[in-house]
Amino acid sequence: MNQKKNSTMKIAVVLTLVVAVLVAVIAVFSNKQEALPSDIKQIDVTGQPSLGEQDAPVKIVEFGDFKCPACKAWGEMIYPKLVADYIETGKVQFSFVNVLFHGKESTLGSIAAESVFERNPDAYWSFHHALFDAQPVENHDGLWITPEKILEIVSGFPEIDQVLLKEDMEQQATMESVKKDEDLVREAGVAMTPSIVINGEMIEDPFDYEAIQAAIEQGLKDKN
Repeated sequence: MNQKKNSTMKIAVVLTLVVAVLVAVIAVFSNKQEALPSDIKQIDVTGQPSLGEQDAPVKIVEFGDFKCPACKAWGEMIYPKLVADYIETGKVQFSFVNVLFHGKESTLGSIAAESVFERNPDAYWSFHHALFDAQPVENHDGLWITPEKILEIVSGFPEIDQVLLKEDMEQQATMESVKKDEDLVREAGVAMTPSIVINGEMIEDPFDYEAIQAAIEQGLKDKN
C-alpha cells in the first residue's frame, strides 16, 4: 500500500516538473518575441555608414557592437554573402548602427569608428572589419578595446591620421553621432546583437540566411 502511494507521489512530482518546464519555455519564448518586434518602422539611416546604392529597393540595417563575438561571427559568415548576392548587384543598401551593450569599450570603439567615418569615409569599412578582426577568440569579455589597440589597428591605414584619431577619442569628439545611434537602438527595440532589420522588419534569427534572402526577395517583389 505504501509502495503504491509512493509511486503515485513520484508520478505527481514528475508531472509537476514537466508542467513547470513547459511554462518556463513558453515564458522565455514570449519574452523573446517581445524583445524582437517583427514589424518596426523603416530605420532612418541618414548619416550612417552605408554600402550599396542609395536608391536600392531593399534597405538592410545591422545593429552591431564591436565588442560582440556574435557580431564578429555574423560579419564573417553572413555579411560576405549579402555583399556578393545583393549589395554589389544594386539590390540592397546596407547600413551599420552602433550598439553600446558592452559599456565603455563599445563606446570607445564606436567613437573611433565614427571619427574614421567622418574624417576618412573611404577607409571606414576597412577599419570597421579590422576592429572586429582584432576581437580575441578567447576571453573576448576581457579588456581589449583600448585607445592603444585602436591606434595599433589604424597604423595599417596610412590615410588615417593617428594624431587626430587619438584626439577624437580623448575628447569624445563624435559622441553626438554615437548618441544618435543609441536613439535608433531604442526606437527599433533592439535587445540583442547583431540585430538585422530588412525594410522595417526585424529578422528573428540573424544567422538564418534563407530567412534573410526571403525577406529581401519579398522586398524586391513589393517594389515591382
